[in-house]
Amino acid sequence: MATVLVVVLSVGLMLAIGAVLTRRAVERATLKDVAHQADLLAARERAAIFPCARLNDIRPYFSRQHEIPACVPLNRPSKYLPGDLYKTVRAKKRVNGTIRVGSTNYFYAARPASSHLELVLLRPKRLGNTAFYPFLVGLLIAAGAGIALAALTAFLLARRIARPVRRVVDATRHLAEERDPELVPIEGAYEIASLAHAFNEMAEQLARARAAEKQFLLSVSHELKTPLTAIRGYAEGVADGTFDMDEAVATISLEAARLERLVGDLLDLARMNRTDFSIHRERVDLGAIAHEAVHRYEAQARDFGVTLEAFAPAPSPAIGDPDRVLQVTSNLVENALRLTPRGGVVRVSAEPGALVVEDTGPGLSAADLPRAFERFYLYSRYSSDRPVGTGLGLSIVKELIQGMGGSVDVETTSGRGTKFTVRLPGADGLGFTDGLRAANRDLTPAGEDAVAESDQEVLR
Repeated sequence: MATVLVVVLSVGLMLAIGAVLTRRAVERATLKDVAHQADLLAARERAAIFPCARLNDIRPYFSRQHEIPACVPLNRPSKYLPGDLYKTVRAKKRVNGTIRVGSTNYFYAARPASSHLELVLLRPKRLGNTAFYPFLVGLLIAAGAGIALAALTAFLLARRIARPVRRVVDATRHLAEERDPELVPIEGAYEIASLAHAFNEMAEQLARARAAEKQFLLSVSHELKTPLTAIRGYAEGVADGTFDMDEAVATISLEAARLERLVGDLLDLARMNRTDFSIHRERVDLGAIAHEAVHRYEAQARDFGVTLEAFAPAPSPAIGDPDRVLQVTSNLVENALRLTPRGGVVRVSAEPGALVVEDTGPGLSAADLPRAFERFYLYSRYSSDRPVGTGLGLSIVKELIQGMGGSVDVETTSGRGTKFTVRLPGADGLGFTDGLRAANRDLTPAGEDAVAESDQEVLR
C-alpha cells in the first residue's frame, strides 16, 4: 500500500505538471496558427486597392471556426483593441497574444493592413481547450496504466517480502511459546535472507542453551539429592538408634562438605556469568603457583599413596590473577590425585606463560576430549567406575582461564594418564631466584640449601 501510494502521488504530480505543460504547448501552437492566418489575411488586404473592403465576404468562412476577422483604426481604441492596446499594436506593428472582449477570452494576432488600419484575427480560447482535451485524455490513460502496473508490481513485491518475514514472525512466536520452530528458508533479497539466517542461528543457539540448562538443572538436582538423601538417612538412623553416632556424624560431615563444595562451585559459575566477576591482572610466577599447589595437597597425596611434585627449573612469568591461577591449579591437582592410583605420580610443571598438570591415571577416551570441560559430562560418564568430584571443576577451570585471557587444553592416552596445559599471556621481569625462593619456601632444609646454592650460582 505504501508503494502504491508513493506511485499514485508521483503519477499525480507528473500528470499535473504534464497537463500544465501540454496546455501551454497547445496554447502556443494555437496562437501560432492564428498568427499565421493573420499574416495571410494582412498580406491579402495590403495588396488590395481598398484594404478591408471585402473582409465581410470571407467572414462567414471564419465564423464556421468561431473566428472573427476585423479591421480597426490605429488612432483610437476599439472593442477589438481596447484601452491602450491600439498604441502597442501601432508601435510594434505585429502583435500576438490573448485578449478579453466582452465576456470571452480570445487568442488574437494583429497585423498592419494599411497605414491607418490594422487587421485583427481573434479565436476563442475555449477552442484551444478543446484541442487540449485529447492530450489530457491520453495523459490520464497513461497515468492509469502506470498506477495499475505499479499496484500489481507493488503487490507482488510486497508478497515476496512479506512472506519470508511472516515466516520469521511465526517462528519467533513459536520460539516465545517455547516450542521448537522449524528452520526458516533462506530466500528472497539479501536483507530478508540475512534475517532468516540470523533467526536460524539464534534458534539453534537458544535450543542448545535450553538443552544445556535442562541438563544442568537435572544434574544439579541429582547432585544435591544424593548427599541430602544420605544426610537424611543417617539422621533418621541416629534417631532410631540404627547407626552409630560417630559413624553418622562422620558421614553427615562428609556429605555436608560435599554439598558445601558443590554450592561453592555453583556460586563461582554464577559469578563468572555476571559483570561484577572481577579478575585482577598482574604479574604472577607460575613456578611459585605450582609449588604452592603442591604444598597444599602434599598431605592428601601421602594419604592417597601418590607422588606429588612440582617442576619449575626457570622463571615462569605470566599475566593473570594469582588467586584464580592457584584455584585453577588446585582444581586440576585435586582431580589428578583423585584419579591417580596408588604408586602413581602427579606432576605440576611451570614454564613462561604455561602451567602443566599431568598424572598417571586411567586417562580419557578420544571421544571425551571435545567435551571434557562441559559441566557434569565427565561426572555422568565416569561416576559409576571412578572417584569423581562435583562435575563442575573443569568447567570452572575453563571459565577462569578464559576470563584471564588464556586457554586450557587436555591431552590424554587411555590407560596412561592425562595432561592439562594452561596457557596465559606471558610477562617479563620476574627474577629466577625470587620465583624459585617463593616456590620453595616450604621445602625441607635440604631443599632450602639447594635453593641457596642456586642463588649463589646465579649471582656468581
